[in-house]
Amino acid sequence: MEVSSNDYSVLWLEEVDSTNNYLKEWLRQEPLEEGTTVVVDYQVRGRGQRGNGWSSEKGKNLLFSLLLYPKRIKVNEQFILSRIASLAVKRVLDRFTDDIRIKWPNDIYWKEKKIAGMLIENDLLRGEITRSVVGIGINVNQQSFPDELPNPASLWQITGMEHDRVKLLEVFLQEFFSLYGGLRERLWEGNEKLTEFDVGQTRSRDRVRGRHDSGGELDVEWIRWHEGQREAIYTAYMSSLYRKEGYHWYEDHNGRFQAAIQEVMPSGHLVLRTLDRGEVRCYAFKEVAYVNP
Repeated sequence: MEVSSNDYSVLWLEEVDSTNNYLKEWLRQEPLEEGTTVVVDYQVRGRGQRGNGWSSEKGKNLLFSLLLYPKRIKVNEQFILSRIASLAVKRVLDRFTDDIRIKWPNDIYWKEKKIAGMLIENDLLRGEITRSVVGIGINVNQQSFPDELPNPASLWQITGMEHDRVKLLEVFLQEFFSLYGGLRERLWEGNEKLTEFDVGQTRSRDRVRGRHDSGGELDVEWIRWHEGQREAIYTAYMSSLYRKEGYHWYEDHNGRFQAAIQEVMPSGHLVLRTLDRGEVRCYAFKEVAYVNP
C-alpha cells in the first residue's frame, strides 16, 4: 500500500526477501525519485552489515530501505551517510528513552543491547557515490526474541507499550533529511575548477575564490555553512558513540587489548589508542571486535 509521509513516496509491503533487494530491483525497472522508501512487515532474508542476518517477527518492527542520490561524496568520505542514518535513528529513539548509543559503525544500542541496525549499499562512479540504498531495521513492538540472538532489545521491551510504526517512520524521515539536506545540493554546478574543491577540508575554504557561470560571486558563506553541517554531524556522531569514554576491551587478530576511541575517520575506520603502550591503531569494520567485560 502507498503511505503518505511528508514529500516522499513510501511503499508498504507485506513480505519481500529484503527491502534493499526490492528497491534495487524496482530501480532497474523505472527511475525513482530520491527519498523513495520501501517498508515491509516481514523480510524473508533480511541482511545486516557484511552478510549478517536480521531476524524480525512479522508485523512487529520497522524494516525499510531509503533511496538517495547524494552529491559530491567521495568514496573515502562515504561514511557520512552512515553517520547521518545512525543519528536519525538515535534521534527517533531518544524521544522514548535514554541511553541510546551508536555502536561503531552503525548499530544502535540501548545500554548493552542492540535495538537497531542498518546496511548501506553504495553505487560508485569515478570515485564518487552516485546512488545509495539505506536499509534500516528497528525493533519496535517485538516482545521476545530467539535465544540464539545474543543481545536484542525492542522499544516495547524498554517502554512497556506498543508504538505506531508509521509515525516512527515519518519522524525518521524528518530527522534524516534535516541532517542530509546539505548533501543534496551539487556544489557550483557547471564550474569544473571549483567543483574540485573538497568541502571537507576546512583549511582550504578561505582561499576559495571564483564566480558562478552566471557571473555572480561564489557564496563563501554557503561553503562555510556546508562545512559546518559536516562538522556538526561528525561531532554529534562522536558524542553519541557506545563506550566513547575511557578504556575498554577489544579484540583483533593478535588478541585482546584495552583501548580508548580516538576518532572515526571520514572513511569509517575506527582509530583506537591502546592502554598499555599508547599505540594508535586503525581498523576497518570486522577487523576489530568489542569484547564484553
